[in-house]
Amino acid sequence: KGRGTIDVVAGAVTDGQACVHMLYVRQGRILGSRSYYPKAPLAEKVSDLLDEFLPHLYLSGGGRPDLPKEILVNAALDGAEVLTDALKERIGRNIEIRDSVRGFRAKWIELAQRTAEQNLAGKLASKQTLQQRFESLRDTIGLDETPERLECFDISHSSGEATVASCVVFDLNGPLKSDYRRFNIDGITPGDDYAAMHQALLRRYSRLKKEEAAMPDLLLIDGGAGQVAQAVAVLAELQIEGIMVVGVAKGTTRKPGLENLIVNDGRDE
Repeated sequence: KGRGTIDVVAGAVTDGQACVHMLYVRQGRILGSRSYYPKAPLAEKVSDLLDEFLPHLYLSGGGRPDLPKEILVNAALDGAEVLTDALKERIGRNIEIRDSVRGFRAKWIELAQRTAEQNLAGKLASKQTLQQRFESLRDTIGLDETPERLECFDISHSSGEATVASCVVFDLNGPLKSDYRRFNIDGITPGDDYAAMHQALLRRYSRLKKEEAAMPDLLLIDGGAGQVAQAVAVLAELQIEGIMVVGVAKGTTRKPGLENLIVNDGRDE
């Protein structure tokens, strides 16, 4: 069926988005797989995508310790020879890169390509759904434009003592986890969630203003009118304008999905 170690690498490109799916074949059996989503690829064709991606995969960061004897790809690469020479210089042996194969190898490439295409289609559909959700939020709150950046704050207590504020951030691509923050709240009366919210927001937006970093279009606060008032006061104190504040309060039934939204422009809930 197969000999030694083989990596099967297949790419898919659609609408400026890309997915590369890998199968790890060892002694004729698929032992694992992984999908990559290269950001903003310059490639319009799969061959260009793989020419750009494979050197990064196999040569950067010291390379991989378990380099295969053979790499199967779903498109002919212009840079195949350059890559094989670089790999030989690094590890002292030849690694074949092949795009024209038969039998089991052809089936492995077909499987990897199909998976890459399906994963990419799912990602594009998810992005479209996310766009629709942002537009729905715009319509629900009555904004003139679709917000592009949301920041959401919540106060929590662990073991009934330590108070922590969490900030999560979303943009049109989904969660921006690199921008998530946690604030350990101190110097307040235990249980005073208003003071906790005030401190967290003041620390967050003082820093963003000082660093001239991206501000949210919409600030979502877990809580009712009191918590919204804290947010409005902090933004006024820092002389930050243009951020809509919305409180997300539990509805009378306290059921998820039936919350009340409190908007800071004086409208009813």
